[in-house]
Amino acid sequence: MAAVTLAESKKNTTDDIDLAVIDEFIKSDWFLSNVQFDDAVNPAGGGGTLTYGYTRLVTERGASIRDYGSDMPAEQAAVRQRYSVDLVPIDGTYKVDRDLAGLGPAATNEVAFQSQQAIKAVRAKFNETMIDGARQTGGNGFDGLDAALAGSTTEIATGPDLSQAAVSTEIKAHDAIDALDEFLSLLNGTATALVTNAKGVLRLRSLARRAGYYEREKDEFGRQVESYSGVPFVDLGAKSGSSAPVIPVDTTSTPGSSLVDIYAVRLGLDGFHGVFTNGGNLVKNWLPDFETPGPIKPGEVAMGPIALALKATKAAGVLRNVKVA
Repeated sequence: MAAVTLAESKKNTTDDIDLAVIDEFIKSDWFLSNVQFDDAVNPAGGGGTLTYGYTRLVTERGASIRDYGSDMPAEQAAVRQRYSVDLVPIDGTYKVDRDLAGLGPAATNEVAFQSQQAIKAVRAKFNETMIDGARQTGGNGFDGLDAALAGSTTEIATGPDLSQAAVSTEIKAHDAIDALDEFLSLLNGTATALVTNAKGVLRLRSLARRAGYYEREKDEFGRQVESYSGVPFVDLGAKSGSSAPVIPVDTTSTPGSSLVDIYAVRLGLDGFHGVFTNGGNLVKNWLPDFETPGPIKPGEVAMGPIALALKATKAAGVLRNVKVA
């Protein structure tokens, strides 16, 4: 059993085009460039499976001090539950007319354009499913964080008011900072990222600056990574084929206000991580074949089969209904 990132998966790829496609996934998405994928599912052989089973720690146990001359208090035990996720492929297909394929520079011709758009769509669908996936209610993906954290101890129903008006004074700003720090302390380790949408990132940036906790640095791909006290905040962008954000902005629940959710995740094989089939490539690419008859040729970019697993409930959390405007 081994764990890899998208960057590490490049080492097993010799095709220059496949390398370029993997690079495009990594450069365009902070989460995909940092999450580990557990190479633990074997679909080979008769009756092979694409299901990944694991045990999730849902309640941690405590300890107590024993008085001399007395037995221990009532036994305490950590609580685990058995979960499973089904690995699924995420595909982005396109078609190109052979008479349009070679028009323009290689970097911007129709094949390059359609391939880049397919990569964008697959990446967006992965991020969307990471949050909104609900296999247990009939969806055809895997369970996302929204479903996995419902009713957990790291789900906060009402988050702090981070709007400009609320944090315009030092006292209110400190209250918001305290609420965010308290939320992060609920995780069973240091958070790897705060995940939200563009409005959430804007308010986290403002709050981090007020607290003196704002940091910004370039990563190896030249991206500006912003963070709150060393924890990057990440905008998951828009849904596949849509301009609607993966994490929505609620403008109806509270008249005159905009509410968003902010997720915290601790990435790792004992926390929140990806899963893929062993012996396979995380990302695959098929270019149109213009050497065969027929004017319209299909191309495809695919990720997986993959899924995401939450090994411990406290490896992730969510602040619901954070006021941002």
